[in-house]
Order: sequence, then C-alpha cells, then structure tokens
Amino acid sequence: MSNIEQGISNRRSNYHDFDIRYSLFDILRFKNELIKSSMNKEVNPKNPIRRLRIIIHGAVQGVGFRPFIYRLATSLGLTGWVVNSTQGVIIEAEGELNRLNTFLISIEKDKPPVSFVQSLESSLLDPVGYTVFEVRKSEASGDKTVLILPDIATCPECLGEIFNPLDRRYQYPFTNCTNCGPRFSIIEKIPYDRINTTMAGFAMCGQCLAEYNDPMNRRFHAQPNACAVCGPRVSLWDINGASLAMDQEALIKAAHAVQDGFIVAVKGIGGFHLMADARNDGAVRRLRRRKRREDKPLALMYQIALFSPGAHCAGAPAD
Repeated sequence: MSNIEQGISNRRSNYHDFDIRYSLFDILRFKNELIKSSMNKEVNPKNPIRRLRIIIHGAVQGVGFRPFIYRLATSLGLTGWVVNSTQGVIIEAEGELNRLNTFLISIEKDKPPVSFVQSLESSLLDPVGYTVFEVRKSEASGDKTVLILPDIATCPECLGEIFNPLDRRYQYPFTNCTNCGPRFSIIEKIPYDRINTTMAGFAMCGQCLAEYNDPMNRRFHAQPNACAVCGPRVSLWDINGASLAMDQEALIKAAHAVQDGFIVAVKGIGGFHLMADARNDGAVRRLRRRKRREDKPLALMYQIALFSPGAHCAGAPAD
C-alpha cells in the first residue's frame, strides 16, 4: 500500500446533509487522492484493485439504503457486501480505484430521498478477493445508536396498486415498499429487520418473498412487505369483541360508524388510536371525557386533497 493510500486509510471523514460544501470538498479530496495513488510508482498497474470500507451513521435503515447500495455496487461491477448494524450501515466494496471513487460520490449524491446521512467514514484497504456483492445478515452487537425514521406516508406507486382493480394488492390497506409504510411504530429492537418488528409473525407468501429477494424490485428487503394473502387483515369488532366485517367491508362500516357519532378504536400492528368525527361535538366531548383530556388539543386528520386545514383552524400569526 502506498503512503498516500495509507493516509487515506487513516483519514476519518464526516458528511452532513446540512453542510454540503464540506461534503463535496471531502469527496473531491478523496477523488484527487485516488488519482494520485493510481499514478504512484508503488502501485502495481497490473492489479489496481482496492477495498473500500465505509461506515455510515444516520437514518439509513428502513429507507431502502441496502438495496440502493447493492444496485449501485453491482452496476459498477464491484464486489463485497453491505450490512445493517446497530450503529447504521457498513459497506465493503472491492474494485478498481476509479470505480470506488464513483461509488463513494454516488452514495452522497443518489442516496434514497427519505434517508439522512449523519456521518460517513471511509478507508482504503488491501483487497481480500470478494467474488460477488451481497446483502449480509444484520449485525446485532454493539451500541444501539442508529436512527429509525417515523412511519412514511403511502407513496404514489403503492397508491396506484391499491386503486388498480387488476393489481393483486387492490384495496389492500397495508400496501408498502422501501419508500413508504410503517417504520417506527412497528420496530421492537434494532437493527431494523422483519424479525425485529411486529411483522415477524407474518410469513411472506411466495410472491411477496420473490419481491423481497429481487434486487430490481422496489420491495427488495422491504421489511413490512405483505399482501392480502400473507399479511395483516382488517376486521371490525363490536364492543363485545364479536366480528362484524372483514377487509374492505370492515373499512366501510368503520367509516359509517365514525359518521354516525361513534368512537372507533383503530388497532394496528403498531398500537391503538381512537377516532371520532371532529365535526360532531357530542362525539368529541365523549372522547375527551373518556380520555380525561378536557383541554389538551387532540390530533386532527385532514385529507389535504379535499380540505384545507386553514379553512377550519385559526392560529396566532407566529403559528
């Protein structure tokens, strides 16, 4: 290993979303070091292969980061692996220096839109001879410092499937992918893997498992992946626990119950929330009395496409 490469190995770099100038400067410096290293006489021109080790901290689990790294690495012809850890994501990639340079720059530039890179540490090492690039089983040891994002609203692609009568997920309310769906509400421990969530009890059917294992599918390693065949289902129960309806019929009857002034307790794989018609004064008063919350504000849900919160809510100018 050359002196310059040794210097790169000892270097510790931080990349912050809120400091793009520093991030780009550091990446460009790394690029220049790679170029100089490849020109150094100590480097064997017949074996320009190096191993790049990267440790990324931030909100990088449950956002499609490993699938992104896998697709990026394989598109560049790199070998190695990516793994979730209790601190974030760890990557080792082997290949030509210029491809490793492109790989590092692309991580910052093309990372999943809902991810957040708090810091990135990289080092150049001697190759060990990886033959493929793979997503490895998560590591559960070490301090638990990784960030988990809140639940993410259903993405346009999943909405399109839900409302497409020809799609196998037609009217399935728990449709999700790596770009959307439950995250924080279903996590029981980290790293973020299905076995560590409340989805652990739902074994994927053949079709869902094929999506989960397909690197080119947007559900590649989507931990809550499910459908009407293998995933959670909706049922409506009365106050005594008797089942009144299932699936789409249950949703329709629950909506009618809210419209009729009832309080509906919605139990999901992440817990409970209580629902009442905000326009029904009697229902709201009854909910406040039962919750012993006479004055504290209640959360208000709005379908922005149909209503504007500003048309019904008044706030101070500072709000």
